[in-house]
Amino acid sequence: MTQADGATTAPPADEIVVSPKDVRRIAGAAFVGTALEWYDYFLFGTAAALVFNRLFFTELDPSAAVLASLATFGVGFAARPIGAFIFGVLGDRMGRRPTLVLTIVLIGIATGVIGLLPTYADIGLLAPALLVTLRLLQGLAVGGEWGGATTIAIEHAPVSQRARYAALVQVGSPVGTLMSSGAIALVLLFPPAEFDAWAWRLPFLAAFPLLAIALWIRLKVEESPIFEDLVRLDQRAKVPALQVFTKAWGRLIVAVAAAFLGVGGFYVMNTFVVSYAANTLGVDRQVAVNATLIAAGAQIVVILLCGRLAERMGPGRVTFWGGILTAAAAAPLFWLIDTGSPLAITFAVTAGIALLTITYAVTGALLTELFPPELRYSGVSLGYNIAGALSGFLPFVATWLIGLNEEPVSWPAVVILAIVSLITAAGGFFGERLRVRDKAIVQAA
Repeated sequence: MTQADGATTAPPADEIVVSPKDVRRIAGAAFVGTALEWYDYFLFGTAAALVFNRLFFTELDPSAAVLASLATFGVGFAARPIGAFIFGVLGDRMGRRPTLVLTIVLIGIATGVIGLLPTYADIGLLAPALLVTLRLLQGLAVGGEWGGATTIAIEHAPVSQRARYAALVQVGSPVGTLMSSGAIALVLLFPPAEFDAWAWRLPFLAAFPLLAIALWIRLKVEESPIFEDLVRLDQRAKVPALQVFTKAWGRLIVAVAAAFLGVGGFYVMNTFVVSYAANTLGVDRQVAVNATLIAAGAQIVVILLCGRLAERMGPGRVTFWGGILTAAAAAPLFWLIDTGSPLAITFAVTAGIALLTITYAVTGALLTELFPPELRYSGVSLGYNIAGALSGFLPFVATWLIGLNEEPVSWPAVVILAIVSLITAAGGFFGERLRVRDKAIVQAA
């Protein structure tokens, strides 16, 4: 800090001074890495709905193959809390930066190798077994990625601007969707025989060069100043992930609830709707994939707007109202989808994802302020990824419930989306009242 006469003084003990340029650069690096992570992760979801059921579960009847494929998709979510625990400990003990480098390498390699896998026709049961193993590795990596990227971004940002920088990390999700859905849309242009033979592999193999770019950017990121302060003051928790369960379990429950719609609702409106439209309603699969592309563009706009809105209202209040609005819209959205009209499906998917994105936009800002710095990486990662684990099987559950009826009906998806939305509204309500303040980050003049 500089006095009027030009002399410098040390900042107050409760402040950490950072450069505005560094704040933007760190947030940008977190965004790039997160976009790659979600590209890899979402790519599997789209392929599970369109490809894996036919190439890796070919011995099953069509309905069972779809269920098995979606179950494989859900396995990655089950692994995410384990990854959150492991990488949360590393992030709170070893540092945010090295942990984020490790997560991005793991998911990039796992995704690229999927593009090299033989199918069931080549090696039999070993093919789906290897597919499940690679999905587990994806889940472990994502379990540590999002929480770390969000944590390092907000720990470089001034308190008054945390929501906008946390929102920038969230933009990585729709960008990842655009990249993955766009890649699938491009290879779907190939004739069906060529698509099944080799073209579906190309989006997965693209993970290798994308990993090299993201890794180069991540290696330039500085460590969080708040983490460095914890090291200097010897305030790091010994086993932070365990302490989240023993000392901050109430906050963890609120974090899970607040994150539920942004994760679970998205997979209902994306992965489930793609599968439902193509396999149940008989709509051309390209229609649903294109709808997710348009929705991803809407997501980017909503995230950036709601990030700024959260700085005025508070992230908990934004989460509350986002949950209420999405619950109210659940039935009308699926009524439109059930018409089978490409235009109606596109509008419903775009509107539904835009609504649930209101909560997703501010999830990072809310969750990071639910936990103190010494437990933050673990708490944020566990909260978000336990919500992910609960969410990952929602497309499977909705598809299974629909299959119990002689005529396809969408009410199971409506009920699931409405319940998830109301749970998140409750998380936002309580989360706003539990926000904590740590050492302030201020920008240098």
